[in-house]
Amino acid sequence: MRLGVNVDHIATIRQARRASEPDPVRAAVLAELGGADGITVHLRADRRHIQDRDVEILRQVVTTRLNLEMAATQEMLRIALTVKPDQVTLVPERREELTTEGGLDVMLNATQLRPVIRALRDGGIHVSLFVDPDLGQVKESYKIDSQAVEINTAAFADARDSVSREAALRKTVDAVRHGKKLGMAVHAGHGLNYSNVGPLAAIAELEELNIGHSIVARAALLGMERAVREMAELLRRR
Repeated sequence: MRLGVNVDHIATIRQARRASEPDPVRAAVLAELGGADGITVHLRADRRHIQDRDVEILRQVVTTRLNLEMAATQEMLRIALTVKPDQVTLVPERREELTTEGGLDVMLNATQLRPVIRALRDGGIHVSLFVDPDLGQVKESYKIDSQAVEINTAAFADARDSVSREAALRKTVDAVRHGKKLGMAVHAGHGLNYSNVGPLAAIAELEELNIGHSIVARAALLGMERAVREMAELLRRR
């Protein structure tokens, strides 16, 4: 299973002071040294953390895989086709949210998403859609030609009791297996940390987990390379 490390919140710290450090590009290099199989960044419309220049430099520096999370807008499509990340993950985006709050409603927005997916694929970019663990959303993602889905694990990560957690895990497993059966690559992420990642890492059909906040939080105390290495070791134990 691949580990994608999201370095958005390194940029969040930097932007709190509008300073030049900490640098998410340097964090990405250290993450790769620690065993990351890819680097993820979310370029938001309001540029609250990652900036255009970060994405441009990351494209030159990242030696594993660069995954650009973005909304399905013409502005972001233009940037993606210019920068050429290895993968684009299309996500929903609301200006007032602190972080991504749910998956794309692919069934509702298929008409808008289809031409964006086609343009990205024609540009040689692998496309994934961030969706909730819902079989209908996974199936619709396949129907509009997305090559991959990333299953939103927020319900699992935020569950307050074992019954809710097991129910969320079952839905996630079902969604993962459905996506795999349809022939798509299947990833997962959102809210995962060092304590709860085990059951997700044990899902054989999952190809990749994307984890950001918990790694950055640990890196603030222990260093990025060590924080990534410890998470990578947890995934290898499955």
